[in-house]
Amino acid sequence: MSRVASIIARWRVRLGYPLALVVLWLARPTPKSIGIGAAVGLLGLWLRAGAAGYLHKQEVLTVSGPYAYTRNPLYFGSFILVIGTAIAMRSWISAAILLAYFVAVYAVVMRREEEELRLQHPGAFEAYARAVPLFFPKIISAKPDATTSGKFSLAQYRKNHEYQAAIGFLIFLLILVAIWRIRLH
Repeated sequence: MSRVASIIARWRVRLGYPLALVVLWLARPTPKSIGIGAAVGLLGLWLRAGAAGYLHKQEVLTVSGPYAYTRNPLYFGSFILVIGTAIAMRSWISAAILLAYFVAVYAVVMRREEEELRLQHPGAFEAYARAVPLFFPKIISAKPDATTSGKFSLAQYRKNHEYQAAIGFLIFLLILVAIWRIRLH
């Protein structure tokens, strides 16, 4: 994969910080939009948490749990989180910016990670990719290979630092509450 794709993959979160300032500046939150957005965002966080508890990065090809429905449950959870964020901000411009950023960045990131998995697990990944969609989940799970299945692990969740997404979302919601209160006066 290109050097640009590698930079995007490595810096995707940090690249989002300046973008966050722009979308927050454009935000017009209300208590109702924040509440609905928080509820949707919690669904995304729940999916991300479940995926992180199964994921053993660079160790095995994870195909069980949420990975039996989509090859990218973490990113699908992030997509739901972006939708919740957009709802909470109550700004069409902010929503469009966030969704464009997500699509542009994560399309590159998912393809780059697929290339790495193909190299690390050549035959197994090809079979998995044929059975499980890239992004939008299937209704019925694929039957994972018994040698690569696993169970949710809270220790793995912590090892993957997934709690940081929940902390970040909480801080974001608190900022939106502050923006609402400032604009109230």
